Amino acid sequence: MKFEKEILCIGAGYVGGPTMAMIASKCPQYRVTVVDIIPEKIDQWNSADLPIYEPGLDKIVKQARGKNLFFSKDIGAGIKAADIVFVSVNTPTKTFGAGAGMAADLQYVEKTARQILEYSESSKIVVEKSTIPVRTAQAIKRILVSDKSDVHFEVLSNPEFLAEGTAMRDLENPDRVLIGSQETDSGLKARNELVEIYANWLPKDKIITSNIWSSELSKLVANAFLAQRISSINAVSSLCEETDADVGEVARAVGLDSRIGSKFLQASIGFGGSCFQKDLLNLVYLYRHYGLNEEADYWEGVLKINENQMDRFVKNMLRNMFNTLAGKRVCVFGLAFKANTGDTRNTPSLTVVEKLLAEQAEVAITDPKALDNAARDLKDAKGNYELISDPYEAAGGCHAIAIMTEWELYRDLDYQKIFDSMQKPAFIFDGRNIVDHDKLFEIGFNVFPIGKPKKVHF
Repeated sequence: MKFEKEILCIGAGYVGGPTMAMIASKCPQYRVTVVDIIPEKIDQWNSADLPIYEPGLDKIVKQARGKNLFFSKDIGAGIKAADIVFVSVNTPTKTFGAGAGMAADLQYVEKTARQILEYSESSKIVVEKSTIPVRTAQAIKRILVSDKSDVHFEVLSNPEFLAEGTAMRDLENPDRVLIGSQETDSGLKARNELVEIYANWLPKDKIITSNIWSSELSKLVANAFLAQRISSINAVSSLCEETDADVGEVARAVGLDSRIGSKFLQASIGFGGSCFQKDLLNLVYLYRHYGLNEEADYWEGVLKINENQMDRFVKNMLRNMFNTLAGKRVCVFGLAFKANTGDTRNTPSLTVVEKLLAEQAEVAITDPKALDNAARDLKDAKGNYELISDPYEAAGGCHAIAIMTEWELYRDLDYQKIFDSMQKPAFIFDGRNIVDHDKLFEIGFNVFPIGKPKKVHF
């Protein structure tokens, strides 16, 4: 079959894989290839057991795979054949050198740009899909034009705004698709080519365009605003607990104001995942780089509140379980950073588990999708912990349950059965406010929500 376009994605992770699967599904006239430097990841994408869990992804991949969606280990061949190359590689926070702990580590972006230059025999559109600092496109372009004057490269910014757990829905019906380019004739022409890809299934009014610098910054700012809302309501939750106010009622009253809105006003143990913390740190680093220290302090405060929320959660457990957790068994419900994903990157659960182990608690961890990642994350942990898939088994004999992920499964468990199997007095610390606290109290639990009055039998 002759395809109209050859699209390549370098990076087969949480962004690249789902995004390319959706493009392949909606655009059968294009050949879409995904490559990665990790061969085992490509093997998994070609197997019945995909490397990531995302509702709806499995069905779309299996429908398109082998028809116009391909997963390959041959990066060079993929680059040579491609008309459009999406760059969706990892951009973690630096752990070394200047900017360590804050700046984005761009070594994989640069290596990918050099690979594109090495293997390209024809002109290409290169699309930034990774989350990167402002003006990274300029660095990529300088690498790409450093050789091969007969090959033209145009660099675009097309940031992802996916939420894990709803990624396929977000791709199929996003709030917006943002495409940034240089304001040159060739830049605008390349931008229009990318617009036409998304226009295969999206109305044009959902595809917004900007200059490339605004597009790069928009991704960081969007995540910063979302994280700020979470930290704001969590800061309110601590005051609610001290005053016997109910953070749910406060959030409802505030969220009904049309100027504010109700989204991201659910008090919790805190935010996690691969984006919020990394992007906020990157933003703080940029502010400090440009000497905007007051603004940097403001955004850094969002991170400090998030960290404090986890610390406060464990201190609340310690204080209410008679000031010691040593030798007590605590069951953690959920290690994924949010429901409907197996991703454990920067998950608050892991921070809480580490703090519990530091208090010499025995920790039983259960999660429907994240136990494989949990085993990797905890391989060097010091202390007594177990990974148990069955929540009833995990809770048996425990002194307390800490609900850390808002899996629907945890709303519907037989808590009478769980209570009967636990040590007494039995405690539940609901880090997501997802269970029926009155019902649990009636069963006999001592219940400690986030930002709501506690319910205790003593």
